[in-house]
Amino acid sequence: MSPTSPRRPNQFALLSQRRFAPFFWAQFGGAGNDNLFKFAFTVLVTYRAQALISGGSISPGLMVNLIAGIYILPFVLFSATSGQLADKFDKARLMRAVKLLEIGIMVAALWGFTSGSLGTLLACAFGMGVHSTLFGPAKYAYLPQHLDAAELTGGNGMTEMGTFVAILLGNLAGGLLMVFPRGPLFAGLSCLVVAILGWLVARGIPSTPAQEPSLRINWNPLTETARNLRLVAQDRTLIQALLAISWMWFYGVAFLTQFPVLARDVLGGDEAVASMLLAVFSVGVGLGSLACEWLARGRVEIGLVPLGALGMSVFGIDLYWATSALPHAVTLQGVRAFLDEPLHWRPMLDLFLLSASAGIYSVPLYALIQQHTPGTHRARVIAANNIINAFYMVVCSGYAAVVLAAGWSVPRLLLSVAVLNLLAGAWLIWRQPCYGRRCVAWLRRRPEPA
Repeated sequence: MSPTSPRRPNQFALLSQRRFAPFFWAQFGGAGNDNLFKFAFTVLVTYRAQALISGGSISPGLMVNLIAGIYILPFVLFSATSGQLADKFDKARLMRAVKLLEIGIMVAALWGFTSGSLGTLLACAFGMGVHSTLFGPAKYAYLPQHLDAAELTGGNGMTEMGTFVAILLGNLAGGLLMVFPRGPLFAGLSCLVVAILGWLVARGIPSTPAQEPSLRINWNPLTETARNLRLVAQDRTLIQALLAISWMWFYGVAFLTQFPVLARDVLGGDEAVASMLLAVFSVGVGLGSLACEWLARGRVEIGLVPLGALGMSVFGIDLYWATSALPHAVTLQGVRAFLDEPLHWRPMLDLFLLSASAGIYSVPLYALIQQHTPGTHRARVIAANNIINAFYMVVCSGYAAVVLAAGWSVPRLLLSVAVLNLLAGAWLIWRQPCYGRRCVAWLRRRPEPA
């Protein structure tokens, strides 16, 4: 770990340093490639289904959900194992190995795209899920070994910003490439190029010694998952932070999955407007994440968590009222016509501010987990976080399906999530009053001792 700087650290300066820059660009490329592949595959089954799905026996809608389910399955199956690997081995070597795996997956994906092999592409979706599952614990456990405590919030903010920008760029690239007649070939080649570049960058990640080299790997995912969950449940500070992060994923998935319907049926926009909503949301999370270092004044400041939670609810509730005032659209508008209508600016601003609030909410929680957890089992705790995240995302999908099937509108669904977020924030402060105390101290500009 680097010596503590007498000045407040500058998170952007980390991009010029070997301890952070290769890691940042490697994780950036991985997140971008995940979404480039998934979105190109989704467009392929949606718009070219007859060439891909033999006999039309499987609907494109079912295929889209199948892709999402196959991708998330490895997080449930292998997170516990990936946490053990990241604690036992050098994290830099592990990340380089994962990048080699990504190249192999993308070679198969190139063949799947060009040959129209549905089975191959589904296998690649599972493979990219495995890739992300293996990379995640090493990614978050890497930062505390190379950053000072004063740099941890800024480093996490940069990482979260990079992740959401990469997700946005990956989705946009996947959609744009598939517009061309030879789109599947272009998408496959792009995925392979990004994977190779990611491996080349990852070669520069500095050695990150194992924290628990004597650890014996338990290859049974069920028993190891249970052991990881018992491990975090013993620490009240830790389990509350993990549940708070997982709730943020519940909240985020509720909004992200509804953008196409929100754009079409509520805002009266076409597909390009739906993509614009994704861009606004991603940029908001990224800027909110970057703001955390400045707001935290060079420390791990959990007082920002209630502030972020409040913003997520206030602007989520206002989004409901803003969309209620919109007239029913007769024809769908493109981006230019959509932005020319002043009534659309309020919901766009709400969307930006609630996503920025989500970034402010999540970054201190990740930094707290990294700082609070002993290095000997930090990666396994992060793996447990991934498992809980996956569970919350599945529950969110089920909740949305139930209330929409009951006749609720999309704005009403999002309003209910924003209200539930108020309850979740109140529950967190009730269970861990230090969040509320630190928020009050931060507002008074007199930070309370950690």
